[in-house]
Amino acid sequence: MGPIRWTLLIAGAAALLLFAGAQVFRVQISEFLFERAVKQNIGRNSAAGLEEGLHVYVCGAGSPFPDPQRGGPCLALVAGDQHIIIDAGSGGIRTLTRMGYPVAEIDAVFLTHLHSDHIDGLGELLMQAWVNGGRDVPMPVHGPTGVEEVVNGFNAAYRIDSTYRTGHHGAEIANPEGRGGAPVPIAMPAGPGGQSVVYDAGGLTITAFRVSHAPVEPAYGYRADYKGRSVSISGDSVYDANLVAASTGADLLFHDALNADMVVRMREAMAQAGRDDLAKVLNDILDYHATPADAARAAQDAGAGRLVLYHTVPPLPSRALNALFMKDAQALFDGPMEVAEDGLIYSLPADSESIEVRKAF
Repeated sequence: MGPIRWTLLIAGAAALLLFAGAQVFRVQISEFLFERAVKQNIGRNSAAGLEEGLHVYVCGAGSPFPDPQRGGPCLALVAGDQHIIIDAGSGGIRTLTRMGYPVAEIDAVFLTHLHSDHIDGLGELLMQAWVNGGRDVPMPVHGPTGVEEVVNGFNAAYRIDSTYRTGHHGAEIANPEGRGGAPVPIAMPAGPGGQSVVYDAGGLTITAFRVSHAPVEPAYGYRADYKGRSVSISGDSVYDANLVAASTGADLLFHDALNADMVVRMREAMAQAGRDDLAKVLNDILDYHATPADAARAAQDAGAGRLVLYHTVPPLPSRALNALFMKDAQALFDGPMEVAEDGLIYSLPADSESIEVRKAF
């Protein structure tokens, strides 16, 4: 038998032994992997080791469309000891938990507007923050007119669940006085250029500003400023001069984006499939979201340092589609831009110009 055959025979025998060993010791191997995962993830606080500055966790970069890379709209801020959630899209709190965000330390939630995809994870977020944080007062939930109805509705829907949790874990863990949310309506000056400081604590200032998302009215974006760093968040909007004004000089702009060409192709496919109802929905959404080019123009006009496209429509299940999604936009903005996906952390160190990006999972 030649040396090549001997080599192949030995390699095959070794592979067989490894497979057999894996089968024999698969319980032990599984136990080892499980123990390692527990040690690495349970109780992990990824914010504890962050450099002083302003940090953004992308807990939902998607839209109402199913997207394997993105949940419903959700961004989370860390600024010193301040922890703020912007929008509560579906799956956001679960993604934050995977990212090691300190859910027990959330100070407040801000809603950009009351479309379902921006609020449908709110009930779970409030429940998790309550039990994990041992809260003894409800979570402040700031938002536009109607936030009282939304928050009180979630409070009512989760009331029965809360009695089970208090009964099971006791009032020290699940204090009934701390469950749910406390709605805080945002008062905005009248007129198209409305802006208002809605949070000022621990060196973090959050300013709400009107954006254009008709027929949704009002709809807000938010700007966060902390120790010389700034992040602006559009919520949902077309190109809007007030957004540009409020975002002037921001280090980082998160802007919603809808690629009209891609949505039109989806609309035509729906019509051909006989789904005229869904074709109409796709047609209707074309005029109340910015295109990637609109977002790039807003970032350029605002003098933003970096542009991140989130709340992306349509879904982008592969990164190979990102270039197609952004193709008309890249020439319109001088700075770096990219399409967000869940699990990213953007870090803006204090009194610096750098922006660091990493994946939390």
